[in-house]
Amino acid sequence: MGTPAAASERVVPARARELAGAISALFTRDAAIVARLNDAQQRLRRTNERLWSGLHPDALGALYDGIAAGGSSAIAALDSDGRPDGDTAMLTACQQAHWSIHRAFCDYQDASEERRKLAVEVGELSQQLTEALHGAGWSTQNARQADVHQLARAGA
Repeated sequence: MGTPAAASERVVPARARELAGAISALFTRDAAIVARLNDAQQRLRRTNERLWSGLHPDALGALYDGIAAGGSSAIAALDSDGRPDGDTAMLTACQQAHWSIHRAFCDYQDASEERRKLAVEVGELSQQLTEALHGAGWSTQNARQADVHQLARAGA
């Protein structure tokens, strides 16, 4: 089957426009999920860096024997004023880091699973779109390479 030379001359059936619009909307959802993934990854990285800096050998020495210098980390700084509750403050900071990492990891896992499901949905709709365009005389290659955003606006 031949297809018209210019994309603007190709017939875009209403069903193809509907499918392209649905895929376009899913791409928008995907961008929001990617932003959530990036946010969770940044929170993991920042908290891990905060936690690791607090695990400097000098900081741990201050926690265990009170002899070693407190180091310059955020966690070690909790004990730098010589308060008797410094050990508790350091442990509290470690617990806060633990829960921050836990929450970020859960957020990352949730967004990853949502994105996996979204990919399945996009794949199914893409196959239907290719079939709809192929049925309107488009080659399979042209149908697969079509810009869904442009198709969604076709005839509008």
